[in-house]
Amino acid sequence: MAVGKSAVGRTLARKLGRRFVDLDKIIEKSEGMKVKDIFSRKGESYFRRAEKQALAEVLFQEEQVIATGGGVVIDEENIRLLREKSFLVCLTAAPEVLLRRAGKSRQRPLLESGDRSQRIGELLAQREKNYAHAHLAVDTSDLTVEQVVERIIERFTAGN
Repeated sequence: MAVGKSAVGRTLARKLGRRFVDLDKIIEKSEGMKVKDIFSRKGESYFRRAEKQALAEVLFQEEQVIATGGGVVIDEENIRLLREKSFLVCLTAAPEVLLRRAGKSRQRPLLESGDRSQRIGELLAQREKNYAHAHLAVDTSDLTVEQVVERIIERFTAGN
């Protein structure tokens, strides 16, 4: 959340000559409502099931850059699929940077209640071990989108 997945993903796809896929947008189209509305009307567990199904479908396509929500790694099967069928990149940022970037937006359903700073810390702690399964992690705190993309391309081309 707020690490730059969409901006980095779009730029990376353009530079690699690939299609950009935003998993949340696919889910929104399929469900006919925004992610925040899915969370509020149907709950997080429903969203996670829809996310898992959308991910499995998207991963059967090739020549694309996929931006997933940060919670996709909660599911071990999702991690396995991502590692097998893609070059998995984890974008990170310092909690204070994430808080600043997320701002007061009501579009962040996981930050709806309570202290936003505390909630970001909780989410990072919950997901930390799963994020470690990525092929590459890039801290975006002090980098431009272009710098992040350069690091990903450098590692991606070195590994392929």
